[in-house]
Amino acid sequence: SSKILVSIVTPCYNSKGTILQTVSSVSDQTFSNIEHFIVDGKSSDGTEELLNANKQLFTKLISESDFGIYDAINKGIKLSSGDIIGVLNSDDLFSAPTIIESIVEVFQNNNIDALYGDVVFVKPENPDRIVRYYSSKKFNPDKFKYGYMPAHPSFYARRELFEKFGYYKTDYTIAADFELLVRFLYVNRIKYKYVEMPFVKMRTGGISTR
Repeated sequence: SSKILVSIVTPCYNSKGTILQTVSSVSDQTFSNIEHFIVDGKSSDGTEELLNANKQLFTKLISESDFGIYDAINKGIKLSSGDIIGVLNSDDLFSAPTIIESIVEVFQNNNIDALYGDVVFVKPENPDRIVRYYSSKKFNPDKFKYGYMPAHPSFYARRELFEKFGYYKTDYTIAADFELLVRFLYVNRIKYKYVEMPFVKMRTGGISTR
């Protein structure tokens, strides 16, 4: 199982208050074959210094100006060499140390290109306090036309899909994740599976907004 490499991309901007929790939730994963790229859009709040002081917790920090969060994500994906790619935002953290292990297992046991699961929304100051559970269970691609989508932070896809069908469109300000999921799941009908499990804890109200 260690042959599979999982790449995690974390876009961040002025995330000093939460970034170490995010990074630690990756380094605490029981699955060992993970590369973690943090793409910082030239934070001015000390995020970069904090990350540089904790270099042992992640693979690489890229810090340069970018055209927003999706540009940052694309940079991370293009740098990565993993078989499977996921995005973990700088306000978010994995809901358990076994998440990546579970994801890899599902990929190994099923003939799929991608998977997604559920997420939970938590109190910004206390990630153990769950405010809302977002289930992707009832999703199917026809629901895209009603604006419904699976939880994007739980979306893990084979790297070649991005090479084949393209990356996040940076000219979309907030709908780029929606557009990419439509392009992958609906337009190109990739093979995917839903996993009934909360992958990620998301802070409500996003502490760092771009």
